[in-house]
Amino acid sequence: MTAPEQSLPRPPRLSARELIELTLDDGSFVSWDVPLRYPQDAAPGASEEYVEQLIAAAAKAGTDESVITGEGLLSGRRIAIIASEFRFLAGSIGKNAADRIVAAVNRATAQGLPLVAAPSSGGTRMQEGTPAFLQMIDISKAVTAHKAAGLSYLVYLRNPTTGGVMASWGSLGQVTAAEPKAMLGFLGPRVFEAIYDKKFPDGVQVAENLYKRGIIDAVATPEQIGRLLDKVLRITSPADGPVEVPRPELTTQDAADLPDTDVWASVLASRRLERPGVRDLLRIAAADVVPLNGTGQGERDPGLLLALARFGSYACIVLGQDRRMQTQNHQLGPEGLRVARRGMNLATELGLPLVTVIDTPGAALSAEAENGGLAGEIARCLADLSTVRTPTVAIMLGQGTGGAALALLPSDRVIAAQNSWLSPLPPEGASAIIHRTVDRADEMARSQRISCKQMLAAGAIHTVVLENPDAADEPVAFCNRLSQALQAELSSLTRRPLQALLTARGVPWA
Repeated sequence: MTAPEQSLPRPPRLSARELIELTLDDGSFVSWDVPLRYPQDAAPGASEEYVEQLIAAAAKAGTDESVITGEGLLSGRRIAIIASEFRFLAGSIGKNAADRIVAAVNRATAQGLPLVAAPSSGGTRMQEGTPAFLQMIDISKAVTAHKAAGLSYLVYLRNPTTGGVMASWGSLGQVTAAEPKAMLGFLGPRVFEAIYDKKFPDGVQVAENLYKRGIIDAVATPEQIGRLLDKVLRITSPADGPVEVPRPELTTQDAADLPDTDVWASVLASRRLERPGVRDLLRIAAADVVPLNGTGQGERDPGLLLALARFGSYACIVLGQDRRMQTQNHQLGPEGLRVARRGMNLATELGLPLVTVIDTPGAALSAEAENGGLAGEIARCLADLSTVRTPTVAIMLGQGTGGAALALLPSDRVIAAQNSWLSPLPPEGASAIIHRTVDRADEMARSQRISCKQMLAAGAIHTVVLENPDAADEPVAFCNRLSQALQAELSSLTRRPLQALLTARGVPWA
């Protein structure tokens, strides 16, 4: 997924059935809904006026409620789907609609199906009041249980999605996309204007702004959403099992095999502009890459890449520090580490291995970073990584400076590029502390034992991928070699019981 095109027009509003027909394989949809008839199936205590509204809504929408549910095939893969019908009382959720949603979520969970939700709703049905409002709790519980079962829950927000729907099942997706120009938010502008007697600011409750803020992962048209969902599901619900992968040539697990090169040369090599970074690794060596965006809670950091990806037959969550997006004007901050923690949580939810890529000149040193809780986020990353309930692999790709690097390091296995290194501070910073000058950075690099050879000898890393002689001069071959080394580690780790991995990490529970 890429940044949304600002020029995309708002698509025409499709009915729930039109969206389903556009997205799923032809003729594959099968309804799960028990038909409703009015007035007998109206909510308890419904007024005569409300019953008349239900009858009129059914005639207008061609559906018996504001949601339809069922299953179908997406590129041959069986999935469950819940879609709002906005023409039925603005897609509002009353008791019958909520019961239908909960039943569909529970059925998808019981049958082990990935679930796609496509809400378009003004929120809770005002005609039913508080009882309808409380139904959002039951829907959220059902979705939470579905995800806890290790199943995918993907959301496509359609225009508009507001109120209790946005504040419950509309905001719980592991991956969330939205229609271009869709109005999305908690409080509808009409309500805001009525209460506060002023206009709600323009450009806030629109899909493109939510993407910019790191709240949703993509903006996609109805014509694009099927391909996007298929790509996500190829990763999150892989059809093929893992295969055994041997460790490639030009790698070693023995420090004696590594030449005694000057570590300062490695520091300089790690800073070469041509050196491949995490985006090059994904572009060259991974398939079905789906970049995700931000924390989902209003923060994002271009220096931290979060993506779903597949290396060979191994689908995984990738957390990668993008060295090229970390500059003097923007260093990796607490927001980036909160993005990383989203990825750690996703790995557990989806049952996918977690791969971290370390390549950073260091965390932000600023008042904003301190006010944002940088130190605490480093600590929480270290804690979260130790409890991820899937195999974890860290890749030291280049620079490994300070707490920002340490935050993504604790893993079941650590792979290091030959010219990568790890240090509490950049060598220049260490030199400034010890010698009151940055001019002795090379001496500090040698004295602080920062090289991957020394770390391999100490047991801090497990495999070194050789550079022949420098990854910057052989980016394609190097990235493919690194990918095969990663697959070899995943091949071994995914065959070990989870309890054995957790025990080795010192986690005291299964």
